[in-house]
Amino acid sequence: MDAFIVRALRTAGGRKAGRLSGWHPADLSAQVLNALIRPSPSVDTDIDPACIDDVIWGCVGQAGEQAANIGRNAVLASQLPESVPAVSLDRQCGSSQQALHFAAQAVMSGTQDIVIAGGVESMSHVPMFMASSLPLKNGLGYYLSPGMQSRYPQVQDFSQFAGAEMVAAKYKLTKEEMDRFALQSHQRAAAATQSGRFKDEILAVAARLSDGTDDGSLHQIDEGIRPQASLEAIAGVKKLSEDGLLTAATSSQICDGASGMIVANAKGLAKLGLDPMARIHHMSVMGHDPVIILEAPIPATERALGRSGLRIHQIDCFEVNEAFASIPLAWLAATGADPDRLNPNGGAIAMGHPLGASGTKLMTTLVHELRRRSGRYGLQTMCEGGGMANVTIIENLHA
Repeated sequence: MDAFIVRALRTAGGRKAGRLSGWHPADLSAQVLNALIRPSPSVDTDIDPACIDDVIWGCVGQAGEQAANIGRNAVLASQLPESVPAVSLDRQCGSSQQALHFAAQAVMSGTQDIVIAGGVESMSHVPMFMASSLPLKNGLGYYLSPGMQSRYPQVQDFSQFAGAEMVAAKYKLTKEEMDRFALQSHQRAAAATQSGRFKDEILAVAARLSDGTDDGSLHQIDEGIRPQASLEAIAGVKKLSEDGLLTAATSSQICDGASGMIVANAKGLAKLGLDPMARIHHMSVMGHDPVIILEAPIPATERALGRSGLRIHQIDCFEVNEAFASIPLAWLAATGADPDRLNPNGGAIAMGHPLGASGTKLMTTLVHELRRRSGRYGLQTMCEGGGMANVTIIENLHA
């Protein structure tokens, strides 16, 4: 039984303390849920909300406003009936990509027919690492167990920043290469925005600042994009570590945002009366070295291509999360993929990385871009804390 993506939406990214920072993450999530079942006036078909079998919602910082099952809280803040259940999951940066996988597996099994997958992250309200650092500061322990420390005695902490530098060193990347990649991310994102390429994928929501200000405007442009970015300015940003190569300018931006999609099987499509946007062709997840931590997309892509029976040149578009510039650049070097097909509309360096929302955010962009260019196959992957990577390959049914 096949799994199909029926609708896919995302909010535009908001900077830290920016235009989405006044939203409670449950309410921001609810905006996406509502729009998936009741889209804009230009779309004819509303969806009976009672036909949604489940909501699977990714979120990394499950503390504070994102605690107590943020997925269920989003449902309760939305127009979905109380009868629709929800679950929250954390596979680090791949959380909502894994939500998509679980949703697809559910409908492929026939145990459910229509599932919403997505995620949220308000990094303005729940700072990165808060779920682990706050208990530590209050004497309530830390995630590193004696068993983990025994297995990795050289590790004081598993650092994504250190891992990104290790990847850069292993693949012999230069600072100039990474600076140029960061500039390209901003240039591509600016061009995509100006040409209206994001128009169909972005859900416009009211701009709400953290101080409560609401000027009545809509937030519908990714706030982190710097159209006037220059190589000189990027190159001049201070390094994250004295002996490293990466800077804040070649790293993903802290971001607020939410994204989601409706996933259905053939029976679900019949209930909805809708045509699918894409079919899930392959999905897998792989564990790798948690010390270098961010290299996993490379072997995971190789394995996914082998299992799917596809070769890299058959993929028309790639979305590889720009957690740090070293990751997609190393991925390109290892896979031999066409760089023009990689993140053609920019990525997280320009538009932000709202952790738990990024998986379905990237997939939303991939689905729409694949249709725009009439490509057949698209591949998405992202590095994840703990040394893991999800890979999803979709097929455009309108190619």
